[in-house]
Amino acid sequence: MSRQLFKSTVVVGSMTLISRILGFFRDMLIAHIFGVDSSTDAFFVAFKIPNFLRRLFAEGAFAHAFVPVLSDYKERGSNIALKQFIDRTAGTLSVFLLLITLIGVIAAPVLIMLLAPGFMWQGSQYELSVHLLQITFPYLFFIALVAFSGGILNAHRQFAIPALTPVFLNICMIGAAIWLAPLMDEPVTALAWGVFAAGIVQLLFQLPVLMRLGLMPRLKLGFNDPGVKRIISLMLPAIFSVSVTQINLLLDTLVASFLTVGSVSWLYYSDRLVEFPLGIFGIALATVILPSLSKSHATKNTAAFSSALDWSLRLVVLVGLPATIGLVMLAEPMLSTLFQYNEFSVDDVHLAGQSLKAYSLGLLGFILIKVLAPGFSSRGDMKTPVRYGSYSMIVSLGLNLALVFPMAHAGLALATSLGAFFNAALLLKKLRNDNIYQPENGWWLFFARVSLAGGVMAAGLYYFVDPIWWNDWNATMRIINLAKWIGLGLIIYLATLLLTGLRLKHLTAQSHG
Repeated sequence: MSRQLFKSTVVVGSMTLISRILGFFRDMLIAHIFGVDSSTDAFFVAFKIPNFLRRLFAEGAFAHAFVPVLSDYKERGSNIALKQFIDRTAGTLSVFLLLITLIGVIAAPVLIMLLAPGFMWQGSQYELSVHLLQITFPYLFFIALVAFSGGILNAHRQFAIPALTPVFLNICMIGAAIWLAPLMDEPVTALAWGVFAAGIVQLLFQLPVLMRLGLMPRLKLGFNDPGVKRIISLMLPAIFSVSVTQINLLLDTLVASFLTVGSVSWLYYSDRLVEFPLGIFGIALATVILPSLSKSHATKNTAAFSSALDWSLRLVVLVGLPATIGLVMLAEPMLSTLFQYNEFSVDDVHLAGQSLKAYSLGLLGFILIKVLAPGFSSRGDMKTPVRYGSYSMIVSLGLNLALVFPMAHAGLALATSLGAFFNAALLLKKLRNDNIYQPENGWWLFFARVSLAGGVMAAGLYYFVDPIWWNDWNATMRIINLAKWIGLGLIIYLATLLLTGLRLKHLTAQSHG
């Protein structure tokens, strides 16, 4: 099983890598064309709301509610029952999304007031944010249907197409920035239209694959369907339980709207860099593990369930630790290389670097939540993650208020990171106490090897990296130097692991002992 999970994770991660690279190019272009000012703050707030909903549906609540029920139908029901369930879910979801979208567009002024109240004192920025949100909000309708079709494909082990789909968001936004922005009175509005178009394109991209599998939905209402009722009952708590980190990021934006101009943008660029390893690895792993855990639970294979979790947690530690070290130690060089052009200044690099380091410290916590939450949702247990998510939000909010005064926007990022670790610790402890997850042999030796390799990597980067090279305005040299130091860190880490005796077979074998 672990070998198949590993291959599927590589497929999803590879497809996601393409999207993330394009995403960096998109953000470099935005920084180059629009810089950091009140209009970019307005767009990032307007974009954060549908982007939050994208993460909630595509990578969070909907998948955690839909995939376990779909897996149950797939394992126990007939093909006819499966198709009827898909049709009724599609029709019910479409009606619900249409209503939510209409309400969101109408209520845009209230949403901006709630999520960025600091903009109220800057009239033009508030009005621009409302206008941009009214354009971007319909993205929810399309991207939720994309998540629905992606869930069907993932349950049938068709991972590549859903993982590649987000590429089109970046392509549409890049096209809008280059060709549409110069034609508009308010150039940043072009980015909002790019988001709108991306929702339609992403949905159209997945439909041919559904047709080929014979699973193209026919929209039928099914509010009384038992499977649809199960999804609805699981969906409401899942919205909260698997999206705590994203909710905390929204709270960061809310508080940052009261801080100095640029704070929202600095947090956005910091989050984008943390999202790179989180998206390529964390979300890829969560996407693959959920159908596997759901199938193990449906077939009552408790040993396979625990083994899949154990394998996932080892992979989280193996990849997450060096990613954290790299982001912390190369924070400003990365930001300078990617964004320090024209309107994005040295001061912007320094200030965004502060929040990037703070977010990076929570990377392992963010990934752990992605992996541990399916351990509950795959078994239909949404109440426990909701309870722990509530505790985590309270902790994060308290830390926000405590850290924002001495650390400004970086304090908000650090509070979110600490809250993520708190949430992950509660989830792991519960799985252990209930004997759902039983760690397999060799954990202490594995953790010692990885920790030693991470320490040697950190020491190597600290010794070799020139702390001022990134301030060189030569873009080519910045790229060369950044690639050199990333490669150096990776070589040091992998070489140390090999010298301590760790091999890939320790992760892909059935026994990890």
